[in-house]
Amino acid sequence: MATPSSAADVRGLALIAAAAASWGTTGAVTTVLVAQAGATPLVIGAVRMLIAAALLAAVARAASGQRVHGADRWRCAAAGVCNAGFQAAYFTAVTLAGIAATALVAICSAPLLISILAVLLLGERPTLRVVASLALGVAGTALIVVGSGGAGGAPQRFGAGVGLALAAGLAYALYVVVTKAAVTRTAPLPGAAWTFTAAALVMAPALLVPGVTRQIALGWPWLLYLGAVTTAGAYAAYTIGLRRVSASAAGVAALLEPLTATLLGVALFGERFGAAGWVGAALLLSGLVLVAQSPRAARRAAALSARSVGSPRD
Repeated sequence: MATPSSAADVRGLALIAAAAASWGTTGAVTTVLVAQAGATPLVIGAVRMLIAAALLAAVARAASGQRVHGADRWRCAAAGVCNAGFQAAYFTAVTLAGIAATALVAICSAPLLISILAVLLLGERPTLRVVASLALGVAGTALIVVGSGGAGGAPQRFGAGVGLALAAGLAYALYVVVTKAAVTRTAPLPGAAWTFTAAALVMAPALLVPGVTRQIALGWPWLLYLGAVTTAGAYAAYTIGLRRVSASAAGVAALLEPLTATLLGVALFGERFGAAGWVGAALLLSGLVLVAQSPRAARRAAALSARSVGSPRD
């Protein structure tokens, strides 16, 4: 049976996985918004950030006694800038390189960059189990994207799109690492409120373009869902979960996002999901199972080691 602390780690991974599954619905909702409301990706991102900032600020204010630690305010603001940068870079990359190539580059590079930055900036030392789960997760995600049938073709300005997709992966990785550093002292909800207030301010200029009022009027139910559920709710869950697990493990669990997005594409939009995609899904789920067992395995080994050291010798 898991100890209370290891059970908390598993709950943390479950919260991150739930957040990632929620993020996986954003592609389908964005497709509907573009088709029905003529919404542009940057406007969608800006409205998401604004709604999330307002909701998180209200919830954080209601949670009495929870404040952002003075030394972490700049970290929360920096995380917000990184999140806004991810939104802008990712959706612009989609217009240049296509959905599949952008997802392949950004989503597969992010966990690798998270692990590297966590070692350099947080002093984390990923276990062999986490490294193996990372390899399975990235390989599985790549196969999911390829298996969904969208990896072919090279549109104009493809190189610029790939560069922006890498920038999106780096921005997301920086968001995770900076947030991980902040939540060691700062309560998750007020920290998230600061983060998304900063992100909303960075993306606010997108709301000044012509036609924004019409886009919001036609698409407000979907925009509310994106802001309240996939942004405020999901990132709050992610931040709470991140307090319990390493940044590297969180990067693996977040790979549920492309799997969710692909399955929704198959179910709702008739997209193809070939044999490579199903193999990729199996690899990704194997990686998630592996990383979920990591906290308990590590603590079991530590407990055995402590018992060995503390026991009398013959």
